[in-house]
Amino acid sequence: MDSKITIRSDRETDYTFQYKGEDVTLKAGSVLSIANGLSEVVLPTTTMKIINNLIVVKE
Repeated sequence: MDSKITIRSDRETDYTFQYKGEDVTLKAGSVLSIANGLSEVVLPTTTMKIINNLIVVKE
């Protein structure tokens, strides 16, 4: 996937994932957009809902 992806947190705690080998923290309840899609993103196992180019991170 080479298009923009948006990650939204519905969690009450911060969520940490890797982007280009670096840890990135998505604050609880916030939104983050990544311009080049998921090719450089590693998301730890958690409950997620995926709608088109939106990933909603659940508890």
